[in-house]
Amino acid sequence: MAGPPEASVAQDIPLIGHLTGFIDELRARGIVVGPSSLIDAAQAMEVLDLLDRRSLREGLAATLISDQMHRRVFDSVFDLWFPLGTGARTAVTDLPRTSDGEVDVEAMREMVADLLADDSADAEGRLAQMVALIVDQLGRYESTRGEAYSAYQALSQVNPQTLIARIAAAMAGGDDDDVLGDRPGTEPRYRRAARARSMELRAAIEAETQRRMAGAKGRDRVADYAVPHLPENINFLSAGANDLAEIRRTIAPLARLLAAKLEIRRRRSHRGSVDVRKTLRASMSTGGVPIELSHRKPRPGRPELTIICDVSGSVAGFSQFTLRLVYALRQQFSKVRVFAFVDTVDEVTDFFDRGNDDEDFGANMHRMISTARISTRDGHSDYGNMLKGFVEEYGDSLTHRGALLILGDGRTNYHDPRLDSLRDLVDRARHAYWLNPEARRNWGVGDSAATEYAEVIEMFECRNATQLGRAIADLLPV
Repeated sequence: MAGPPEASVAQDIPLIGHLTGFIDELRARGIVVGPSSLIDAAQAMEVLDLLDRRSLREGLAATLISDQMHRRVFDSVFDLWFPLGTGARTAVTDLPRTSDGEVDVEAMREMVADLLADDSADAEGRLAQMVALIVDQLGRYESTRGEAYSAYQALSQVNPQTLIARIAAAMAGGDDDDVLGDRPGTEPRYRRAARARSMELRAAIEAETQRRMAGAKGRDRVADYAVPHLPENINFLSAGANDLAEIRRTIAPLARLLAAKLEIRRRRSHRGSVDVRKTLRASMSTGGVPIELSHRKPRPGRPELTIICDVSGSVAGFSQFTLRLVYALRQQFSKVRVFAFVDTVDEVTDFFDRGNDDEDFGANMHRMISTARISTRDGHSDYGNMLKGFVEEYGDSLTHRGALLILGDGRTNYHDPRLDSLRDLVDRARHAYWLNPEARRNWGVGDSAATEYAEVIEMFECRNATQLGRAIADLLPV
């Protein structure tokens, strides 16, 4: 017999509170979740099987996130708020052991490879048990604060990347030990599938480690380091290879958004600026009150853009991302010229006009750094020598029809900053801006001449894609 409605509501309150807490955590991470999305998520949970984590994950993702670039963050938060359980999972088997009782790593790796190659339904469950055992027995260690688990420690034993050949061979029904003839599993389809499953194994070990740490140390404490940043909020200067790949995926949608904003600004400015002289003349009929504003005839045409970017190791990731973004927007400008430097400046426009896709751009960037005349002194950033050389060799390229954009952290390695040369460039251009990937609090610290340069040119902090997109949308001329 069903209980009273009040009892049913009381039973639902903890689940509702848990869902709202989960959504609050997503919002704290930068994912925008509106009230209507929260209602949709609650309604989805009414019809989903809460014991089926995969269905629950996909249902909540469909209702709560609108940008698939945010899926990685969503999944990390979901694993913390909706874990498989707490504590160690029960297992009916154990990892293979040597005669002295230690884990037989090679035998364990063979078992893992076989399970990854097996498409049967029960293989997935046995693999989940294997992952739990790997984290518990190979990833556990004693820290100064008690028992802890390390995904790195477990992964260094399993080494999923080196299992690809074994997995592919097992998928093909052979053994990869053959060194002559056609080895099983060498076909591209097997290699691709094996590579994908090795990555899934890595993700499963990381997720299980995170679950065990959350149970031991608390969800909030683990979330501080386990949940990644949104791609658009990753710091350029601290981004690793995987982070930079995530950032590059934001270029296309960000470029479309910026292009729309620039086009709107261009349409709004089609009337031209106010002509004060004509307005005052027209106001004579109203006793000197300028009721009707007269506008200058607009000058059609798109502006020119000149970019000077530091491509030294410390800021290369920031400069490369900005160049990719600007080139995605190049149709908004009549001409885009690119100059690069480490300690000497050289025009590198031709390197980037050769290819449009992501692979070509990366190859052209590497070719430019290898062959362009950008390092002729000590190989360390020298902004003063760059500015002096630009004025002498390329100063005439700047006109009042275009804009100058300088990309770099302003760290001169204690060389002369050549402020006079920067003033000359600013005077020549119609607009001049400097985008700095360092935090504002670090400007002027150590060998940074950013505060001195900021007195001559407008300088903006651009530590991530969000700040960069905002700066470009607000600053670039139309």
